[in-house]
Order: sequence, then C-alpha cells, then structure tokens
Amino acid sequence: MLIAFSVAPSGAASDPAAAASAVAESADGSVHDAVAAAVQIVRASGLPHRTTSMFTEVEGEWDEVFAVVKAATEAVLPFGSRVSLVLKADIRPGRTGEIDGKVERLERALEERGELGA
Repeated sequence: MLIAFSVAPSGAASDPAAAASAVAESADGSVHDAVAAAVQIVRASGLPHRTTSMFTEVEGEWDEVFAVVKAATEAVLPFGSRVSLVLKADIRPGRTGEIDGKVERLERALEERGELGA
C-alpha cells in the first residue's frame, strides 16, 4: 500500500524545548522543525518513501506503514497542543514498487502523447 500523509502541529507547544523552536517559527507560520521530526521517523523506518513540499509518501504493508505514520505523528506532538493529520491511501494488494511505478507509468503516457519537451 501507498500512504501519502501530512502532519502539522497547532497551538502552544507542550514541550519547553520545542516551544523555543515554535516561537521562532510563529512569525511566518513555518512548521519545518516539526515536519523534520516526522520525516526523520519515516527515513529511519527503512520503508520506501518520498517527501515533497506538501506530503510524505510511504510504501509497505498495512501495519508497518501505519506504525510509521503513528510514530511520525507522535514526533510532532511536542510542537503544539494538537496535531493535524491528513492521510490518503492507495491499497492495491499484491503490488509493490508503486511509489516509483505509478510515476513511471505516468511519464510513459505523457511521452506517448508527446507532452514531454513541449
């Protein structure tokens, strides 16, 4: 399965160390330190993953992927009094390598239509 998720804190930080970071970020609304804590969990998982400007995608079996999402969400908790989690899943039993495979098929389709390099 593929999971695309985004996790972000809001409200006052519950952890004093995180609070110092959150105060520095509040001027522009950035939550990059909290997101970095979540992405660090994803990278340490060893599962195939990709992070973009809006979401992190993770590929694996149901239980292992959700364990990573849970741990990443918990890593963000100290940065605020609440956490927002957005999640989208593509559940396709028996398929692996879809984190790259889906994009590769899209690129081939675009090439066939003459869309690349236009």
